[in-house]
Amino acid sequence: MFIAISHFTVANHTHDAVAEAFLQRPHLVDGSEGFIRMEVWNPASDPTQFMLITWWQNAESFHSWHHSHNYRQSHQSIPKNLKLVPGTTRIEYFNLLCD
Repeated sequence: MFIAISHFTVANHTHDAVAEAFLQRPHLVDGSEGFIRMEVWNPASDPTQFMLITWWQNAESFHSWHHSHNYRQSHQSIPKNLKLVPGTTRIEYFNLLCD
């Protein structure tokens, strides 16, 4: 199993619109080969921070999705005026060692 975690912080008070975009997401990733599930979290203490977690059968499936037309299409609902806090955007990759 492979997990990708994206972290970012919204800079310009559009965090409610970002949260709504995730709630109304088009679910294009759901049918992707190797996709298991997705969760979006943000801390109650700071709703401008987001953590997007996707579970995959393997890294190849994630990277294939990440370079696909559906990936680009799924980001069409991101608010156009979204600005992120510089230095807060990062992505981490994890391989399951045991469960």
